[in-house]
Amino acid sequence: MEIKINPTTDNRQPTTKYLKLSGLEPLIITPESNFINVGERTNVAGSKKFLRLIKEKKYSEALDIARNQVEGGAQILDVNMDDGLLDGKYAMVKFLNLIASEPDIARIPIMIDSSKWEILEAGLQVVQGKPVVNSISLKGGEDEFIKQAKAIKRYGAAVIVMAFDEVGQADNYERRIEISKRSYDILVNQVGFPSEDIIFDLNIFPVATGMDEHRKNAIDFIEATRWVRTNLPNASVSGGVSNVSFSFRGNDSVREAMHSVFLYHAIKAGMNMGIVNPTMLEVYDEIPKDLLELVEDVMLDRKEDSTEKLLDYSEKHKSTKKEKVEDLSWREQDLQTRITYALVKGIDRFIEEDAEEARKTSKRPLDVIEINLMTGMGVVGDLFGSGKMFLPQVVKSARVMKKAVAYLQPFIEAEKDQTQKSNGKILMATVKGDVHDIGKNIVSVVLGCNNYEIVDLGVMVPAEKIIQTAIDEKVDVIGLSGLITPSLDEMVHIADELERKNLDFPLLIGGATTSKAHTAVKISPKYSNTVVHVNDASRAVGVVSALLNHDKSNAYALEIRKDYDEFREKFLNRQVDKEYVPIAEAREKKFKIDWENELIPTPKKLGITIIEDQNLDELVEFIDWSPFFRSWQLFGKFPDILTDNVVGEQATILFNEAKIMLKKILKEKSFKAKGIFGIFPANANEQDDILVFDDNHNVISTFRTLRQQHKKSEGKEYFALSDFIAPENSGKQDYIGTFCVCTGFGADELAKEYEDQNDDYNAIMVKALADRFAEAFAEYLHKKVRTEYWAYSENETLDNEELIKEKYLGIRPAPGYPACPDHLEKLTIWDLLKVDEKIGVTLTESLAMWPTAAVSGYYFGNEKSKYFGVGKIDEDQLKDFAERKDVELDYARKWLAPNLVDG
Repeated sequence: MEIKINPTTDNRQPTTKYLKLSGLEPLIITPESNFINVGERTNVAGSKKFLRLIKEKKYSEALDIARNQVEGGAQILDVNMDDGLLDGKYAMVKFLNLIASEPDIARIPIMIDSSKWEILEAGLQVVQGKPVVNSISLKGGEDEFIKQAKAIKRYGAAVIVMAFDEVGQADNYERRIEISKRSYDILVNQVGFPSEDIIFDLNIFPVATGMDEHRKNAIDFIEATRWVRTNLPNASVSGGVSNVSFSFRGNDSVREAMHSVFLYHAIKAGMNMGIVNPTMLEVYDEIPKDLLELVEDVMLDRKEDSTEKLLDYSEKHKSTKKEKVEDLSWREQDLQTRITYALVKGIDRFIEEDAEEARKTSKRPLDVIEINLMTGMGVVGDLFGSGKMFLPQVVKSARVMKKAVAYLQPFIEAEKDQTQKSNGKILMATVKGDVHDIGKNIVSVVLGCNNYEIVDLGVMVPAEKIIQTAIDEKVDVIGLSGLITPSLDEMVHIADELERKNLDFPLLIGGATTSKAHTAVKISPKYSNTVVHVNDASRAVGVVSALLNHDKSNAYALEIRKDYDEFREKFLNRQVDKEYVPIAEAREKKFKIDWENELIPTPKKLGITIIEDQNLDELVEFIDWSPFFRSWQLFGKFPDILTDNVVGEQATILFNEAKIMLKKILKEKSFKAKGIFGIFPANANEQDDILVFDDNHNVISTFRTLRQQHKKSEGKEYFALSDFIAPENSGKQDYIGTFCVCTGFGADELAKEYEDQNDDYNAIMVKALADRFAEAFAEYLHKKVRTEYWAYSENETLDNEELIKEKYLGIRPAPGYPACPDHLEKLTIWDLLKVDEKIGVTLTESLAMWPTAAVSGYYFGNEKSKYFGVGKIDEDQLKDFAERKDVELDYARKWLAPNLVDG
């Protein structure tokens, strides 16, 4: 709350305000915020290593310490250069300037920390974002306090105020309150300092020193915190937590417990930020009960002899450093237990050692795979099938398995024994024209973990190669994958060819565009053998196992065929004629904008812009992590998924490992990101086309849009994308943008390196992160267009969560998605922007983008534009569309099949 003072009555009118800080990213501290941790290791008084590096002018190594603080969870970085042998002003300016050039560090706010005003002011002059000044106080009197506060206000910083006045430090409850209230009133009423930018350091002093006057140090701080948060609206409370345990230097386990207990009570009282070393904290609930009681007695001053009892405990449980010992007790178990444990936990460190031990005691090297490893993988399969293991864990298990098999392979070949028994051989392929393979690879890993031999043909595989390989390799099942609409037709073609050749391989169908409906209605009738749609990896093992049941009757296959026959009959007999309005009527009832009174902003930069090498660091903050977890079949919204009761633990592990890979990619510049976009004059015509013009108003391109036809209630409108562009007869010039971004250059090569090391886990991780970067690039570029290039939303201040929720003005729909289901429009974008020639992103014959981590689409700037789904269209609109596109009707039908009323 902000205090507004009536000069006569001094009545206080509270208005809610929150402390807002920033580096490259904002940090807004609200009542819902968790405790804000200030990183302390870039303080020469708090880190001997940091002091040494600064003295030796090893600034790059000092930056690594800052980076580690940020990666370790610090939300504010405390920078202090107060040392007698340093030029503190020079060191502060130098280090802050270096931080500004490191986006991964500079993203969090800086706390400029010094006891010398000239160092504080020098830091304020160079720091970026909104920092915190640590600190000022009334120690030098009110005049100096006011002068410094006015300067800090002018620099736009927040301030930490020490509980210190002309008399000295506040060392009890009453003095803390007295100094805090006096400081607050001066700052708010005389200086006009924003109340939400005031942070009090109420002095954390040691407890359990043996001196009676120190017994209440903790409880006085806690109660003073409660008073400040209740009586000084909007003010925050901070402090250096390690001071409280100073008496127990040398016993880390006791100190960690003291920090945790102190924070537990101080945070409840309202302390909302502080300098804490995360490695010196114990989880409150995990503190031994006897130690917890003793520490609470000391902190809350509950018993006369609490200090003596804690000292006795400390003597009996001395430790100079808490030993974080890796639990290797499982290594003492029998061989099979060790191998199973390693597979279940995904630990590959000892697997070659255990595989060698198993080989020496086995008749054949192959027995290690068939007996030891498959026993362990059987446990993995059971756990996954019962929902007790999640996909990322299974992929890690596969990595352990592959490492063991690779070790054993030379021994197996030496014996010329290739009779390893598997549960079956599966051919996996992404069909011709399609390049997406993350889902296919995950299914392959899961099946491989269940002792199925995988023949992976990769992506863009033509029908003849799939079929011939299936014959040559004598596979048991063919698995087909596809993401884009044309892949559906290709799968129908493959089924047709299998039938023509009188082959009998069961078919698995999977991928984002596929469905049970398409499989049952379009693919299954073409092929007399069994066709099954598999919508996720967790079903694959069960389906394949049932299909390969050696019972001649194969009840599962018969059941699937009966189910699909019934589904197809119901689908084809459904009544749909009355659910659609004619295209002419839909156009008559289209979404209408009052163009006469519509303000159309003129873009600041027309024409094409090329981005040759986008800095990936700038994209990190735009990443939407929720789809990343979905690609690993962990479902939930980020960041809530990290604390989910079911998948939270595994999601957190996956996220932490993703961040490690992310750091490696950024550091080694493993990916190269390129982009191209253009903004052009445009108008719409009455046939739902968008005409694109050059500077002389010549038509240089035409985008064909589709209109909703599904019957709506009276008064409702029927949308097409062309509705958001001013029509030719309006007399107004409108504009449209198009773009393509790609972060996939280098991704396949890096994934291949991991695949060559039998590390599917990291190979899949690389591709998943490349996809996230591509979407982040699209989001980042759209913001640049909105705020700078087109600049119709110059004053936008949306955070990433709001961007993900599409709170911005305008839209960026993409060909192949609900508002524009026609993939053929990509050809128009590619021709207009010369995407292939300019940035090297190509289209396959099925119009998939290559490299795969790419996003393309349009920019519509009208504030009334919105996302929608075209849904189903009838034969008349299809004919109209084919005529406008100047393509054969059957060709148009192929591309729009999922959107046709007849399916």
